[in-house]
Amino acid sequence: MLIELTHLHCHVEFQGPVHIGPGFRLVIPDKGTLVIGAGTVFRQGFVCEIGGNGRVVIGPNCEFTSHVLLQCSTSIEVGERCAVGQSVLIVDGNHRFRDWTRHLLDQGYDDFRPVHIGDGAIVMAKVSIIGADIGTRAVIGANSVVTRSIPAYCLAYGAPARIVEYFGPPDQRPAELDGQPSLGRRRSSSNQNEAGSPSESP
Repeated sequence: MLIELTHLHCHVEFQGPVHIGPGFRLVIPDKGTLVIGAGTVFRQGFVCEIGGNGRVVIGPNCEFTSHVLLQCSTSIEVGERCAVGQSVLIVDGNHRFRDWTRHLLDQGYDDFRPVHIGDGAIVMAKVSIIGADIGTRAVIGANSVVTRSIPAYCLAYGAPARIVEYFGPPDQRPAELDGQPSLGRRRSSSNQNEAGSPSESP
């Protein structure tokens, strides 16, 4: 209630009880929107920055561990019961940088792309999601950089992230995976602890 009262210039809505841990911070200087579903947990250090008329909607029963940063100028939607690990970055735009005559901070942004994260998706620690969608129940391994959308029921990791396994209903298997071996299953037989491994907990 206190958060809503201190953000009367914008729209902040809690749709039921929400756990807000230490370091929770909203930066909404304009008329942005933030909607959070009931039962969602923000353990600590969650920061959400919404510019202009940007809109962030977080579904019910999600879990954000520590020091997650969302930066939105268009739209970021997080589905129901998603888990987001430590030090995750979710943004809908990317800085321009190729004009060598100007500093990066003076070049603005590339085209913004709304972000949608499907129900039950798992995003492990230290992942960056940049203008890309994550499908229902997809799993993104730790330390990944996601710049292209990941379909539902897929395990993906790496920089840039790529799909290594599909584990969903057979009739929903992405056509792009036809004929490709499942790298995830091949690696599951060995107990590797490489960067980007899905063995990292959220």
